[in-house]
Order: sequence, then structure tokens, then C-alpha cells
Amino acid sequence: MTVDILAGDDAGVAGGDLSAPAGDVYETAQTFESLGVCLELAKTLANQGITTAFPIQAMTIADAISGRDVSGKAKTGSGKTLAFGLPLLQRTAALVAAAGERRAGATSPVRGLVLVPTRELALQVHEVLAPLAKAVDLRSVAVYGGSDIDRQIKALRSGADVVIATPGRLIDLGERGFLSVADVETVVLDEADRMADMGFMPQVEWVLRRVERPHQTLLFSATLDGAVDRLIHRYQRDPVRHEVTSPQTTVAAMLHRFLQVHQMDKVKVAAAIARSYGKTLVFVRTKRGADRLVENLRKEGVKAAAIHGDLRQNHRERALSQFTADRLPVLVATDVAARGLDIEGVDVVVHYDPPEDHKAYLHRSGRTARAGQAGIVVTLALWNQLLEVEALQRHVGMREPIVEVFSNDPRLADLAAWQPTAAEGVL
Repeated sequence: MTVDILAGDDAGVAGGDLSAPAGDVYETAQTFESLGVCLELAKTLANQGITTAFPIQAMTIADAISGRDVSGKAKTGSGKTLAFGLPLLQRTAALVAAAGERRAGATSPVRGLVLVPTRELALQVHEVLAPLAKAVDLRSVAVYGGSDIDRQIKALRSGADVVIATPGRLIDLGERGFLSVADVETVVLDEADRMADMGFMPQVEWVLRRVERPHQTLLFSATLDGAVDRLIHRYQRDPVRHEVTSPQTTVAAMLHRFLQVHQMDKVKVAAAIARSYGKTLVFVRTKRGADRLVENLRKEGVKAAAIHGDLRQNHRERALSQFTADRLPVLVATDVAARGLDIEGVDVVVHYDPPEDHKAYLHRSGRTARAGQAGIVVTLALWNQLLEVEALQRHVGMREPIVEVFSNDPRLADLAAWQPTAAEGVL
């Protein structure tokens, strides 16, 4: 069974007000209570200012609460965390209560499992679910690589009803005997396509094969084909499929600027753009390039930090937290480090290094233009990258002038107001 619904631009990680988003087919917003969410969870959401459901939530929550396996197709930023999180917590709380596993402070087995591709996403999901879990007397724990495993073991020993995990760390803890998925009754696979892209499918299947009880499987992904489709057929039982589709492409929801820059002036151009916007996310191809760009931006008086795989986890978490809280104006990221990140309010995305292909362009660019807000995407290209960028444009179905600029160009201060013309283009 497949249910499609038209929605506007991607929404935020939690919930939202659907009373009048452009392109949405709903005439009235749906409350969480009307979808079957229990009073404790609905009140906790209301205290956070979240009262109405985003499309993917409105489509999937009732089915998931009823116990159906669900395959949800929606992009990062569409509200998937609550779409799977609310049913997961509500059903787990009912199971724990029915089993009497809270008597005398007893530690219950893990009943709910959320698998995610990256540690950053594990932290984001846990941040959303932790206060909700507390509201229904559940314990949630996030376990992920690159962080102190002893601290995670201690948290598990204190009791965990729901675990949010990256596959590698989960397997490590399982092989050490500190975590068992045998009694899990709800499994969530979040960003399943990203897990496939990152080569995690063998680990994901290793985990799924060790769930011994009959269980519910909720799968959310930006695509439901290829390796993800094989997961659906192998591990889901008659899943109901829901899909959020957009009447306009993600590309069309953004302003795109393509700038030819010169090697010695490139950092200064990036700095000029960053100074003009509140929150700037910059993508580079390599970890070394990220560190070098941060250092050079700081020399230009621009406060910036990097996230990539070679940094200590606490450094990455601090940079991401500061950027999310608007205390850090510029975050420089590699593609792998940014997978699965859902950061609200990004004003401009800068492709400091042109992406490797059009899919990477769309994935990077999708970090802006969230929740119906306009977003600006800027690609910087050296003279020997112009043909590469021109080919990239063809693959994403656009034709925009590539304009030569220098760091003292006043147009960099307001890229939204400047509409480049074909006559200005270098190609």
C-alpha cells in the first residue's frame, strides 16, 4: 500500500504549523492527539510549542501506533524524528507497563532501537526523544562511535528502554555483552539510504538478524529503491508506504549563484559571503581542506569551526552545538561529516569545493531552504573547474551564469538581490 501526499518545502526536525504552508494539500492542520498520540506525549510537545503535525507525521503516526510496519519516504528535515519517535515511545511505554518492568526499580531489556548512520544524527535524535521518553517514564540512551565507550556502557547498565545507535558502536557493545537486541519490539531504520551509501548495510542486517522477538519495523529514507528496497522486502511485513512528494524540486526552492574565483582570492570571497549572512555552512572535499579553510577564515576575522572524521567527538559536538545555537556563524564540513545533519536556519550554503556529482550538490544544498524559508546556494569555481560546474548544472536541470567575482565586489553583500545575467557569464 502506498500513500502519496503533496507537501511544501522540507520541514524542521520536530513538528510544525501546517495551517498555511504553500503547496500543502491539507485544509486544516492535524493535532497529535487526533493521530492517537497519548496525552503525556502531546502535552510535552505542546510545552515545546509543537501542536500540529507535519505531513510525514500526519501520514505515518497512526499506522505506526497501531503496530503496522511503515516505510516512509521523506527527505532530511521533513519531521521524521517525531514520525517514528512518538509511536516508538508510546508503544514501548505500553509494553514496559504491561510487563511490570518498573517494579522496585528493575532494569528492563531494550525494547526500542533506532539505527542511524552518523553520531551527529544519533545525538540529534536523542535530543528530540529524551524529554518525550521521560514524559512516559522511559529511559533512552544514545550510543555511537568516536566517544567514550565506558560512559555509554555505564548508561546502559543504568537501564535503557530505547537505544539510538550507529551500527558499528551497537555491534561493538553487543559483542562485548553490554547490549542485546534480542527483546527489541520496535526497530527504526532512520536515513536508510544514507546507511546504504556509507556501506553500513551488512552491519544493519547483522543487527536485524539478532532481533529474536516478533517486532515492528519502521523505515524512513529519502529513497525506497535499491538496497533500501531489499531491506523492506527482507525485514518488513506488509508495510504501509507513505511518501511526501514536493510539487517543486528542492533546486527550485533556492537561489543559486555560481562564481568564478581566483585561487589567491578564494578565501576572501568566502569570508565576504559569510560576513553578510547569519549562518553559513561551507562544504569542502577533504578533512585537511576543512582545517585549512577554518584557519584562513579566522585570519580574515571570520569565526569558524570544522566538523570531520579526524576531529575528537567532543570538538565536533561543540562546533555543531554552537552553530545550531547561532553562537558560531560559520561551520565548515566534509560531505561524510554532514550526512544526516538537520540544522535549522542555515542562510547560505557555500560549495567551497565543487561537489563530486549532482547528487552531492543536491544533498549539500538541501541544508538550506528549510521549512519554507528561502535559501541561497553559492558555488565557487576556479578557472579549471568551470566545465565541471557547467556539467553539474546540466545534471540538476538548471542553467545559471558563472560570473567572475573578486572579494571586494559589493554584490557579495546581497547575493539574493543580484540576479546574474547571461552577458555576465564567463561561459
